Amino acid sequence: MKSTVKALLAAAAAILPAVATIAPAQAQHLRIALREDPDILDPTLSRTYVGRIVYAALCDKLFDINERLEIVPQLATAHRWENPTTLLITLREGVRFHDGEAMDAEAVRYSLNRHMTMQGSFRRSEIADMEAVEVVDARTVRITLKAPSASFLAALTDRAGMIVSPKAAEAAGRNFGTRPVCAGPFRFVERVAQERIVVERFREYWDAANIHFDRVTYLPIPDNTVRLANIQSGAVEFAERMEPDDIRAIQRQRNLRSVAVDELGYFGITINVGNGERANTPLGRDARVRQAFELAIDRAAINQVVYEGMYTPTRQPFPPANPFHVRDFPPTTRNVDRARALLREAGVTTPLAIEMTVPNNPDLRQVGEVIQSMAAEAGFAVTLRAMEFASSLQAATRGDFQTYLVGWSGRTDPDGNIYTFSRTGGGQNDGRYSNPEVDRLLDAARTELDVAKRRDLYAQAIRISLGQDVNRIYLWHRKNIMAHQTRLVGYRPIADGMIRLQGMRFQ
Repeated sequence: MKSTVKALLAAAAAILPAVATIAPAQAQHLRIALREDPDILDPTLSRTYVGRIVYAALCDKLFDINERLEIVPQLATAHRWENPTTLLITLREGVRFHDGEAMDAEAVRYSLNRHMTMQGSFRRSEIADMEAVEVVDARTVRITLKAPSASFLAALTDRAGMIVSPKAAEAAGRNFGTRPVCAGPFRFVERVAQERIVVERFREYWDAANIHFDRVTYLPIPDNTVRLANIQSGAVEFAERMEPDDIRAIQRQRNLRSVAVDELGYFGITINVGNGERANTPLGRDARVRQAFELAIDRAAINQVVYEGMYTPTRQPFPPANPFHVRDFPPTTRNVDRARALLREAGVTTPLAIEMTVPNNPDLRQVGEVIQSMAAEAGFAVTLRAMEFASSLQAATRGDFQTYLVGWSGRTDPDGNIYTFSRTGGGQNDGRYSNPEVDRLLDAARTELDVAKRRDLYAQAIRISLGQDVNRIYLWHRKNIMAHQTRLVGYRPIADGMIRLQGMRFQ
């Protein structure tokens, strides 16, 4: 639990002067506190949730989603399936990149092919069904798929649908992320790692009438208490992903408002089962050991102790409100005796040492400590390795972990919550899990247009990958708790957690 507001403000005193020196509070300058510092600002190479928040200012997409999670046009104005494998997209007229170049069909072709071919691309597996992109004319693109896809269009509502300036991307190469050039409402100004990202209004933006800020500064503030103190003091006007026990403190201040929205994603533990030498452990080699580790964990207790019971315990990537949620696959009940028996069956000498990488946020460190205590009773000796978030993602990619406590903000289509994490070769399959039957089911689900059949395919894949193989241990579905000054109006709470600046303003 947090201390009094006075104590919170004292905790933040060290950073408040630094925030204040960036610029005085002005009506045209919005300051947003982020929970972490983003990784590279290149839509092809990035992974972080907070990076997507910054992209909402920098990089428009072909399509977006609305409050009802419907796909709506953004850089595109319309789309039409000519047949089950051919998608025709009509582009918005008169759109320009921040470098003045035209955003046209050739730029779309270039960006989609860049996602597919660039070394290290995390988008490749998201749009792997794409076979070819054809420029029909300056405002029309034809995309040919290898097979019918139920998920392809939804992928274009996120980073895979972000269009970059070909001229800038070619000139910068792999350094593009240090100075990104897109077609969003704001252009990149500067970035100081772990301190700030600054963007300024792009006057030639196609929807300029809906943009009311001259400048936006994003401030990474990982400590929850310090982030709360900053929104309370007015050092920032918006703070994302507050903690459940922050709500009461926010509600006590008449000039603040909190907004809680059920998230599309989840939090869980990724297990290294095949990514380099660090997978060569009893946990990585034997599903019985992983089953024992899962049985040592009480999800409901973690939720109650750390998050005041506000989150939803889970064992799968699809939240209960999702039509693809597998209702007969509930969270396991903690069973220490069964966990110990499984370790004996696996021939493991206890206590079995396990390292858990944890992003360096106070609440996640507390989650790690609770898991550490629970697992000890079942015969596991868990050590915690706290890391800055973007660094922890890099470590996971290269296989420098045994277990990794990490979240995913979620996507509207179920494919976006499972394929890239559990398919062999998936862009974010950090544990290098591989099961040919799961691959077959996930591939089939991508192309299945019948909702009932598709739901069954995902249910089968989940029972194998999570029930039998335990390649991941899902823990809970979050609520995105946002806080902002009441004088800031126009924020649209959408379940993906993005902060869309269109329509936001001070009154």
